[in-house]
Amino acid sequence: MTELPPGWARAPLSDFAEVRLGRQRSPKNHTGSNMRPYLRAANVGWRGLLLDDVKSMHFTDEEVEIYRLRRGDIVMGEASGSAGEVGKPALWNEEIDDCCLQNTLIRVRARRVDPRFLLHYLRHEALRGAFATGSRGVGIHHIGASRLAQWPINIPPIAEQHRLVAEIEDRLSQLDAVASSLDTVVVRTSRLRDKITDFATNGGVIPADRVASQLAPVGTDDGSLPMLPKGWRWARLGEVAAVAGGVTKDTKKQNDPSYIEVPYLRVANVQRGRLNLSNVSNIRVAATKAEQLYLRYGDVLLNEGGDRDKLGRGWIWEDQIPGCIHQNHVFRARVDQDILHPKLLAWHANGFGKRWCERNGKQSVNLASISLSKIRMLPVAIPPKDIQHGLVSHIEERLKMADMTLRTATAGLDRVAALRKAVLRSALSGGLVPQDPADEPASALLNAARAEVEAQAGRGRRRAVGGRTPKKEVQETLL
Repeated sequence: MTELPPGWARAPLSDFAEVRLGRQRSPKNHTGSNMRPYLRAANVGWRGLLLDDVKSMHFTDEEVEIYRLRRGDIVMGEASGSAGEVGKPALWNEEIDDCCLQNTLIRVRARRVDPRFLLHYLRHEALRGAFATGSRGVGIHHIGASRLAQWPINIPPIAEQHRLVAEIEDRLSQLDAVASSLDTVVVRTSRLRDKITDFATNGGVIPADRVASQLAPVGTDDGSLPMLPKGWRWARLGEVAAVAGGVTKDTKKQNDPSYIEVPYLRVANVQRGRLNLSNVSNIRVAATKAEQLYLRYGDVLLNEGGDRDKLGRGWIWEDQIPGCIHQNHVFRARVDQDILHPKLLAWHANGFGKRWCERNGKQSVNLASISLSKIRMLPVAIPPKDIQHGLVSHIEERLKMADMTLRTATAGLDRVAALRKAVLRSALSGGLVPQDPADEPASALLNAARAEVEAQAGRGRRRAVGGRTPKKEVQETLL
């Protein structure tokens, strides 16, 4: 164990903070006479709270007293499917009146320590992956309130805590300003990429008169089709490509000895303008079915379902994985390349097609989808064949310039993240500000905090004897 700086102390979090898991959500609490706002894991970001979408549920008056947030409370993500997100903390400053918390979050209420110092300490632990390493569970990583309560924390004297917080926040605010500027570059460059492809695939870079080109109505909401250069035309996707759905996983037949095992693409693999092939699953299917669904170079993959703004997103298959097929939530458009270059279709689908799918898709409670018969009706702009390769080259050249800017900005964000970790690491090891021998040592803080815990436990036991405080509540309060 690393030696502590002079005046510092090391103790479990529960010695100087109350640690409590939020209240579990239940369908019976979706309505009621005492609806209160509550925070959940989605409301906690690396740079603070995200309060654009705060839900409400019913809390009894007793539950409000237990789960209400107070100024200075720290809220932490209890679990995450991503190891790098476990234990992500934020500070509550009473941004919303009478707000409570759900059990996807843990509340840490400091005793005798600066909650801002504790916030930075917990953030550093989360950033360096310590909470993920100390979590339990497969697929979903849980840190748990009991485990967090026993987490060892290095505590400086209170005066040094205040000095550290001032120095940390000054340096992090400078880094945040740089990160904000780089985020703006990323957002604007991403929008520029979209404009480049959208503009070019509808003939915007062609120096020719633009004329109206209509399509026969087929019961879809095509909106107002852009005017195209002379020589261009609109067609339906089904006229220029063979569009097919993929395989539906049949769990009961996964052990059928006659089936063969092949890799297959899921919605998560088909991103907007790229394929993510870092995690490709296998599936067992009939050999005849696999033969029908094998992907070929130049096939355009388009998503059938997901969030509404992700309908129709996709990219081109370039034989990255031999013998690969696709699931039923991914459409395959096999383009007649004598009519249209596949990249022009993919770019068009990610721009005009995205907006068209949003209008024509169906929405269930949680997911949106678009049917195979409907996606075949997608309007597609068809340039003359003799200009298509030149048009693709024109688009790719401009995308390269935008991508260089994106890579530079992303590298800058990575550097800012590394510097942020370095600031916290230096601060929390005693290297950011000097120690002052005149400071009251942290051991005095811990003794006072422990005395508070013992006094609170005594009050809890007395209430329990009087029949007013359940034993479980006393135990939770002592965490």
